[in-house]
Amino acid sequence: MHSLAIALNEQGITVSGSDDAIFDPSKAKLAAKGLLPKEMGWFPEKIHQDLDAVVLGMHAKADNPELLRAQELGITVYSYPELLYQLTVNKTRVVIAGSHGKTTITAMVLHVLQSLGRGVDFMVGAPVPGFSNTVHLTDHNEFVVLEGDEYLSSPIDRRSKFLWYQPQIALISGIAWDHINVFPTYADYEAPFKSFISSITPGGVLIYNEEDPAVLQIALATDHVIRKQSYSKPKNQTFDGICHLETEEGLIPLEVFGAHNLSNLAGAQTICQFMGVEPIEFYEAIATFKGAARRLEKMGRGATSILFKDFAHAPSKVRATTAAVKKQFPTQKLLACLELHTYSSLDPAFINHYNKSLETADEALVFYDPEALKIKQRQVIPPDAIAAAFDHPNLRVFSVPQELHDFLFNQNYAHTVLLMMSSGNYGQLDWDRLVSIVSNA
Repeated sequence: MHSLAIALNEQGITVSGSDDAIFDPSKAKLAAKGLLPKEMGWFPEKIHQDLDAVVLGMHAKADNPELLRAQELGITVYSYPELLYQLTVNKTRVVIAGSHGKTTITAMVLHVLQSLGRGVDFMVGAPVPGFSNTVHLTDHNEFVVLEGDEYLSSPIDRRSKFLWYQPQIALISGIAWDHINVFPTYADYEAPFKSFISSITPGGVLIYNEEDPAVLQIALATDHVIRKQSYSKPKNQTFDGICHLETEEGLIPLEVFGAHNLSNLAGAQTICQFMGVEPIEFYEAIATFKGAARRLEKMGRGATSILFKDFAHAPSKVRATTAAVKKQFPTQKLLACLELHTYSSLDPAFINHYNKSLETADEALVFYDPEALKIKQRQVIPPDAIAAAFDHPNLRVFSVPQELHDFLFNQNYAHTVLLMMSSGNYGQLDWDRLVSIVSNA
C-alpha cells in the first residue's frame, strides 16, 4: 500500500492515508515523500465528498470507521488490485502467479528489461536492486508486469487479487496449499488458480511450469481459448560453488542457484520472449541478477561462512530452499532456522505438513513468537508437537525471542551456512549483529 501511494504521488496525484501502525521501511519511505500521516489511527473526518476514491488495504477491517464513512457518502472504494487494474486497463498486462516463485520471476523479468533499457510499469512483492519502489506506473509504457497474489483482495472483497487483472500474458509457477485461514481445503486453494486461467484475455497466453503436477493438470484441463506454453528447468552445471547455465552461447555463470531459481529463470525467459526479448539478450542480462530481497538473499559472507535470508514459510518452499542450499554447499554444515509466523504455519492442524521439510539441514531451529500467536489468535503449539511434526534428529524449538537470539549470536559459524527462513522477523532479531558475527567467522 505504501508503494502504491508513492507511485501515485509521483504521477502528481494527491494522496493521503491512515493506519493504526506503520513500521520501517514503509514509515521512512512515506516520510521522505511527505506522505506519512501526522498521527496513527482511524479518522472518519478525513473522508469527505471531495475525495475521488478510497483504496482499502487488507490490514483494515470491514467495520473500519473510515471505510464506513466512505460507504455512507457513496465514495468509490477500490481494493488494491482493483485500482491497479483500473490504472493499467489500456496496457498489455503480464501477470505472474503461483504459490512460490512469483516474486523472483517478476524481479527477474524487471531486471532483464531494465538491463536492456526497456521501460515497463510494474508491481512486485519485494524490493528489487536497481528499482527505487516496488510499484511503478506511467501513462506511456506499453507493458505492465504484475505479481499476481492468490490472497484476498480486501476485507470486503474476498476474491483472489489476481482475478482482477485479466492478463494477456499469464504465468503459473506452482501450486502448493497455503493460507489455510481463508482456503480451508486444497480444493478451495486450487479453485482461484483455475479461475485465474479463465480470466486470461481470450487469445492470450498461459505460461505454465510443466514440472509442477498441480499446474500441469489444470493447464491441460482448461478449454479456455488461449495459447499454452510450458517451461521447465534449463540444463545447468555447478562447479566452484557457482551454478552455470548451459546455452547455445556456452556456459553462463549465475548469481542465483537451486532448482526453484532455475525453474523461475525458465519462466522469466519465456515471459520475456513473449515481450520481444531474444534468448541471448535474456541470458546476458540474467547473469547479473542477484535476487529479490529476502529470496535466498546473501546477507553476509566470511572466509568459510555464509548467511542467507529467505522468505520461505510454506512447507514445500522450506523443503526446496533447504535442499537447494545444501546441494550448493555440500561440504559445509547447514544450520537452518525457520520461524513459524503465518496463519497456516501456526495452525496445529497444519503443522504436520512440515514433516521432513528440514531433513537436508545438519542442524535445525524452529521458532515461534508468542506475540504472533496473540495477533493471529492461535493456540500455543507445544514444543514436543513441533519436534514430532518436523521429525529432525538435531532440532531445537524456541518460543522465547531472547533465547533464540542468544543461541544465534553465540555460534561458531566457521565452515557453516546459516539459512534464516521466515515471513516475520524472529522476535525483532538484530540483523546487523548477526551479519557481523557470521561475516567474521
